[in-house]
Amino acid sequence: MTQTAHGVEFTQQLTETPKSADERAAILANPGFGNYFTDHTAVVDYSVDTKGEGGWHDPRIEAYGPISLDPSAAVLHYGQEIFEGLKAYRHADGSIWTFRPEANAARLNNSARRLALPELPAEYFLSAIRELVSVDQEWVPSGDGEALYLRPFMIATEAFLGVRAAREVSFRVIASPAGNYFGGELKPISIWISREYARAGRGGTGNAKCGGNYAASLIAQQEAEANGCQQVLFLDQFNDDAVEELGGMNVFFVMKDGSMVTPALSGTILEGVTRSSVIQVARDMGREVTERKITVDEWRDGVASGEIAEVFACGTAAVITPIGVLRDANNTIGSADAVAGETTMAIRGQLLGIQTGTVEDTHGWLTRLV
Repeated sequence: MTQTAHGVEFTQQLTETPKSADERAAILANPGFGNYFTDHTAVVDYSVDTKGEGGWHDPRIEAYGPISLDPSAAVLHYGQEIFEGLKAYRHADGSIWTFRPEANAARLNNSARRLALPELPAEYFLSAIRELVSVDQEWVPSGDGEALYLRPFMIATEAFLGVRAAREVSFRVIASPAGNYFGGELKPISIWISREYARAGRGGTGNAKCGGNYAASLIAQQEAEANGCQQVLFLDQFNDDAVEELGGMNVFFVMKDGSMVTPALSGTILEGVTRSSVIQVARDMGREVTERKITVDEWRDGVASGEIAEVFACGTAAVITPIGVLRDANNTIGSADAVAGETTMAIRGQLLGIQTGTVEDTHGWLTRLV
């Protein structure tokens, strides 16, 4: 069977063993995050021929399952891979929408350029998402704060051990029903300052969404968890301990006058789609938003003086999460008894409202999938 969307034809090779309605319902009752996956995956392959000409081909929907790779596949040895994250939301009328997928498609290509991978035409990206969600639409939850998390990714599949850009690549999309990223009631989280480790360096891959950045952050994340914190904060230790980002989220500060500050993009910080959306939503509310250098010392002094009234983190998975405490082995900033601030919750409510269809989308951010 062939389906066409955005001018791209996808063949469908559907699974013969989909989850039953009862099995699916049991999963959707408590999906967690990244624990369960839908019945299918979208796939598009890329290859370069002996003349150096190449292209994307064979777009298809197939059964979710293990990927067959040669042991010498480039992704396994040189880490040539990138990924994205976005969500599909079920609106009150049963329709299914996603949020700013064009921005994710553009960021995927920014990452591809940095990792010497082929750029994927936006129509393939959008078609893969639309086709997968259409086939697996029964997996999209409808509970408060729930969505179907979509994970597009690209891996170098060519079997070789020479150090060069791979000539065979696979782009895929998988989907996972998702609840609250941190679980349970939304409340401020605790953050651990990484003093020993860096997430990325200047000239590196900090502004690309690639697995190596996350692998480098895991030891610091383990340190955070060992100290009772849910996330880790990375600093630019060669720039007055300037705040960069968390292991997977950007950071915002709400000042006492209602204005907001977020670290300026410097090449070591990932340009989050949620980050740019928060900036726009805040400005729509009449708030001034400044992108600039902000240090841990300013964070500490600002909280102590009341100049900084609220701090929150944002990202696709968690959307917006208030930050209550920042600490390291010697210092604590903020309070474990802190509650989510009014501005934090107002922006979160507005952003979630747009995504779920209860607030008017004045920027054309939503794309209907089903």
